[in-house]
Amino acid sequence: MGLGLLGRGVGDTAFLASVCGEVIVTDKKTSEELKESVDVLKDCSNIIFNLGKHDLKDFENRDFILKAAGVPLESEFINHARDEGVPVYMSAALVVKIIKEKLQNVKVIGVTGTRGKSTATHLIEHILKESGKRVHIGGNVRGVANLPLLNEIEDGDYLVLELDSWQLQGFGDFKISPGISLFTSFLDDHLNYYHNDREIYFKDKANIFLYQKDGDVCIGSRQAQEEILKRGDKKIIVPEVVQIDSNLIGVHNDVAISLAIEVVIQCGIKKEEAIKAIKSFKAVDGRLQYLGEYRNVKVFNDNNGTTPEAVIVGLDAIEEKFKKKPILIVGGADKGLNLSELEKAILNKTKDVVYLSGEGTNKISLDKKYEFEKLENCVDKSFELSQDGDIIIFSPGFSSKSKYFNNEYERNDLFVTCIERYNI
Repeated sequence: MGLGLLGRGVGDTAFLASVCGEVIVTDKKTSEELKESVDVLKDCSNIIFNLGKHDLKDFENRDFILKAAGVPLESEFINHARDEGVPVYMSAALVVKIIKEKLQNVKVIGVTGTRGKSTATHLIEHILKESGKRVHIGGNVRGVANLPLLNEIEDGDYLVLELDSWQLQGFGDFKISPGISLFTSFLDDHLNYYHNDREIYFKDKANIFLYQKDGDVCIGSRQAQEEILKRGDKKIIVPEVVQIDSNLIGVHNDVAISLAIEVVIQCGIKKEEAIKAIKSFKAVDGRLQYLGEYRNVKVFNDNNGTTPEAVIVGLDAIEEKFKKKPILIVGGADKGLNLSELEKAILNKTKDVVYLSGEGTNKISLDKKYEFEKLENCVDKSFELSQDGDIIIFSPGFSSKSKYFNNEYERNDLFVTCIERYNI
């Protein structure tokens, strides 16, 4: 349920087609919208496509349903499957369940958090690889399907999973948690999905540690610890924040680095070895990523800064590092979040602002002198406003959903393409 365009659904489907007698693929997007994904699977003769809609009959008489992340909490189709006695799985959780049963010496590391989980996940992977470990990465990672990892993972390997709240629903269903869990932060996000109920959002997140057993470890930031302990008793390792020489900027990245170091220490890596490895780590795509200098203007891509807090953190990091206020490109689809602090930051922490249109942007009460429907026009206006030595940061603060983007990755790639046009 949910083929999608990110590659994860395609990879999981291809794996299932290789081991199952028959696979039904259903998605609300049409075959035309999903052409790129469908074409990859065209040689799998045991796949039946039902696209452009869901049918209740497809959720009956199946061995199981594989549900994509982000399926509505109240989905009538998932409820129907459960009423019919059909198990509902999610791919990351299913992989971990199988590993726990078949490969007990695989070290499973799960990373969640409203902010910082991607950077922490890739930092952990990078350090472990630099230390000579066999490492696999999955979960909410672009282009990486989870089920095919079962063909690659061997006993004694490391599996590092970036887990959003949706994927953690599957861990709750199985009542399992990773052996090492990392909780980077808990802030308001996805409240449109969770019907403005912050506690339901936290409940999904909490599956990362809720079912840990004796000998398992939970690591978190100070902020995450405070949020967790508000809701119950849980032993959490909170490492001191260290500042080391790295390619990452901002206090939030100091926190991510400190958390990643603690995780690999739990894996037997020495702190000095971890710090050495971090020095060669580059920012993850779209996470306060330095794209370079174009026409004497520095450009940062913070495409995955999709909450007001993330925008503010990015602006603070720029000012702390360069002692100047940047030109900000911001805007997008509504996520039901409070915008008052974002508005203050726009007024006080930016040199200029260019707005990308969207339902979320409409809720910003400030005067919008420069606003455009297309990201290309936002980039052009930002360079037009810039002078030598200025900094441009794209930190949208909102979801990517619009008639122009199917997902945040398309928005990311377009921004990078727009910037590269100025490399002349």
